[in-house]
Amino acid sequence: MITRQHYLETIRERLKSFPVVSVLGPRQVGKTTLAQEIAGEQPSHFFDLEDLDALARLEEPKAALDRLEGLVVLDEVQRKPELFALLRVLADRKPVKARFLLTGSASPALVRGVSESLAGRVALVDVAGFNLGEVGEGEWQKLWWRGGFPLAYLAGTDAASRQWQEEFVRTLLERDMPQLRITIASAALRRFWTMLTHYHGQIWKGSELARSLGASEPTMRKYLDILRSTFMVRQLAPWHENVAKRQVKAPKIYLRDSGLLHCLLRQPTFDDLESHPKLGASWEGFAIEQVLSITGDRDAYFWATHGGAELDLMVNWQGRRYGFEFKYGDAPSMTKSMHTALHDLKLERLFVVHPGRDSYVMNDRTEAVAITHLRAKISQPDIGGEK
Repeated sequence: MITRQHYLETIRERLKSFPVVSVLGPRQVGKTTLAQEIAGEQPSHFFDLEDLDALARLEEPKAALDRLEGLVVLDEVQRKPELFALLRVLADRKPVKARFLLTGSASPALVRGVSESLAGRVALVDVAGFNLGEVGEGEWQKLWWRGGFPLAYLAGTDAASRQWQEEFVRTLLERDMPQLRITIASAALRRFWTMLTHYHGQIWKGSELARSLGASEPTMRKYLDILRSTFMVRQLAPWHENVAKRQVKAPKIYLRDSGLLHCLLRQPTFDDLESHPKLGASWEGFAIEQVLSITGDRDAYFWATHGGAELDLMVNWQGRRYGFEFKYGDAPSMTKSMHTALHDLKLERLFVVHPGRDSYVMNDRTEAVAITHLRAKISQPDIGGEK
């Protein structure tokens, strides 16, 4: 059993300060399990809105919820978006009779309901798949290959993990998307999603994708927004620095879960992945997710110029600016692009993350960091905190 103590502590702290806490994340990532653990610690009422009995109990939602005290959990709340207006009223009661813990997939309906009805009353907690801090740094290759969805990572065999991933993709497209009021044909969205794997780690080129799929560029943008809203895709924004260089202004696109990336790329084994052209991009996306699981993704960017200088990831974290490069090689060395990024972006430190065993200093502000040392290195007091 892998405990997710960080998320549990975050939810507990948010519930002390806010009348409503909304736990957002993709399907099957463990939101319900977290909610059940929190509910088990105190007097609570649990409504699973995918259960017909729970829906029946909420046919008259004001009568059902107004009398409750303690913690009220509404699991998969996007199934009943009309609850948001009522929750605003219940959250404003003085004194507070109940606090509400919501879980749900990040649908447009859910986000709109939270922003329009619960502004100032709700704390958002984003939940992702397993990370190296949870499974152990020594399991990096398994986590990279299978991805972080709990049932995929914990499957008995790689074959069972892949079968789960294939069923997840199918269920998301054919069942969950319609439940989220998304009416696009599942076959069209799957073609786009599969095509997007070949652009993983690259600059977004909607016109190119539109030509490939015989669709319009606005349609491609709409499809991308859907996959972003369900946490399947990460759009990494470009950083613009006041330097005398023409800078790239389009975002970069990544599939957030490396296991689903490998599934959609139809890579049967890890050995096959190692000979695939997207190997380096897969490593980059995986390592980015591991960094952001530590620093958060609220202030994260990439940087690139039309002259060829680039930086895979830059985060403004705890008042400082850190850069990250991701190299699939045992002994990365300094490049001209790294020197340019250090100078132009005024980075506090630059870390070059690789899958080898050793970490070592590359120059006075640059260090090669083995993926197994990443969490300890970034968490050092003289790195992420006060010197």
